[in-house]
Amino acid sequence: MKVPVLSFGASSLGSVFHETREAESIKAVFTAIENGMNFIDVSPYYGHYKAETVLGKALKDIPRDHFLLSTKVGRYGKDGLNTWDYSARRATESVYESMERLHLDYIDLINVHDIEFADLNQVVNETLPALVELRDKGIVKHVGITDLQLENLQWVIDRVPEGTVETILNFCHYCLNDDKLADYFDYFESKQIGIINASPLSMGLLSQRGVPDWHPAPAALVEACRKAVQHCTSKGYPIEKLAMQYSVSNPRIATTLFSSANPENVRKNIQYIEEPIDWKLVREVQEIIGDQKRVSWSNS
Repeated sequence: MKVPVLSFGASSLGSVFHETREAESIKAVFTAIENGMNFIDVSPYYGHYKAETVLGKALKDIPRDHFLLSTKVGRYGKDGLNTWDYSARRATESVYESMERLHLDYIDLINVHDIEFADLNQVVNETLPALVELRDKGIVKHVGITDLQLENLQWVIDRVPEGTVETILNFCHYCLNDDKLADYFDYFESKQIGIINASPLSMGLLSQRGVPDWHPAPAALVEACRKAVQHCTSKGYPIEKLAMQYSVSNPRIATTLFSSANPENVRKNIQYIEEPIDWKLVREVQEIIGDQKRVSWSNS
């Protein structure tokens, strides 16, 4: 797959971060495609099927050869409750359900979603083989895995036949406050696995809006990032701009996912990455964050 350095994450279409309007969300998808962000990532989990449903309404009016679509299996939700099912049967059913919501007859990339919530042995022995079977049938074109914990990604890749996993999606580990993903570049490249980076704003840590209540980062890291936000503001350089520029700056990362249901935000972030990055400010921000830069926190 030929992907742009900045791609469209559709989680916001599921009102994951705040309530969104459907018409504006659909316009955001059109704006992304029109500006070259032809790789779109979504999941049935985002908004408990809402993101896929809204995205599907947009994709009906976009020629199929104008975009690449990535979605996921394993993590779901209903009536406000999160659910998980990594069985082969549910994974297979989920792919067909996603295709129906998205109005597609094939998926470009299917991922096992957030494998830290799964029995990793089940992912190796059941989930991935089911997706490989769909790949063999042409229902999906490529297979990947996603997780916050890089160690889990390596554990699974080490235990499946070569070529099973073609991509990994990792979030919050190549941004201004955390670059742990770089430690794994050599490993993923040795396996010919494409690297997808997500959450360049570290799920709100690197934003003027600040973190949502559910954010798992410890208080000390939240405070350090708040000071970094203030420093960038004092320089007249929004931290969101610096964070976006930093996350797309490494050529060893195939693409970075950015999510917004606001067409203007989509345009703004495309403009951000087209401008040169202020590396001096990057160093200043990372000095402010200091020892908190490698503080680990878990998904939830």
